Amino acid sequence: MQYAIGIDLGGTHIKTVAVTSSGEVLKKLSRDTKDNHGTISNTGTNEPVWANEVKELVDWLASEVQHEPAYIGLCAPGLAATDKRSISFMPGRMAGLEGFDWTDYLGHTKQVQVANDAHAALMGEVWQGAALGLKSVIMLTLGTGVGGAILHEGHLMKGQIGRAGSFGHICLNPDLPSDDTCMPGSLENSIGDRSVATRSKGKFKSTKDLVRAAVDGDDFAKSVWDRSVRELACGIASLVNVLDPQAVIIGGGISRAEEHLYEPLQKELARVEWRPNDWSVPVIPAALGEWSGAFGAAYYAITET
Repeated sequence: MQYAIGIDLGGTHIKTVAVTSSGEVLKKLSRDTKDNHGTISNTGTNEPVWANEVKELVDWLASEVQHEPAYIGLCAPGLAATDKRSISFMPGRMAGLEGFDWTDYLGHTKQVQVANDAHAALMGEVWQGAALGLKSVIMLTLGTGVGGAILHEGHLMKGQIGRAGSFGHICLNPDLPSDDTCMPGSLENSIGDRSVATRSKGKFKSTKDLVRAAVDGDDFAKSVWDRSVRELACGIASLVNVLDPQAVIIGGGISRAEEHLYEPLQKELARVEWRPNDWSVPVIPAALGEWSGAFGAAYYAITET
């Protein structure tokens, strides 16, 4: 039985899945990324800790399935290299990721197919999730940062250098500080997990803590969260005006806020979305949840190898 391993290397977690070409899940496992933990001291090398974590996960999956995978795909934040062996550009975090050759490192017999994480997440949803059967979709992945992807006429839009769908780096306010791509007042800075401390003036360190406090009646936390959701709604409505999709899919770890995200988001969209003849675009959660990227990486490996 042939199968693929899909790896979603995120800033916070690594998610891996072993899946057949028909979508049957054989095994899956997640663990912490351990970014910024220095080097792998027990190997005597200067590889990032998360590289060793990925290798251990791949080895574990192969041992559980009891034979080697036919395909391996990996997705991560940043722009994928044109040869699809590495991430070519990832500013500001995950030091060592740029140019890291996953085929060489994992020693797989076939090339490890590397993709942008949001692109992979959307393809996972096209294959097995909320975008199944749709031809025109946009997806936003709300996590440590904010990623995005576009399905147009049934095809993933990559652009000239793989930058298409970088929704986290659209400008919502030109008077605010810039993000890692030099974009001032970006959507990523409005809703991404890595900007929570800045948005909350140091009071909260994660979206999870911020939302919990808001639900528990903390007025300051509620004001910060409400503004973040309002800016997200403005970003989504702007993208709808440009791309006119059949649906908008929301994925990533922040989507676990569930009704605390979707209920205020729908209210804000009702205020700002252009709805000719009462036509509104459905905004729906990723059916695969946080596993969209891992499934998409496996699918990418199967179809691109």
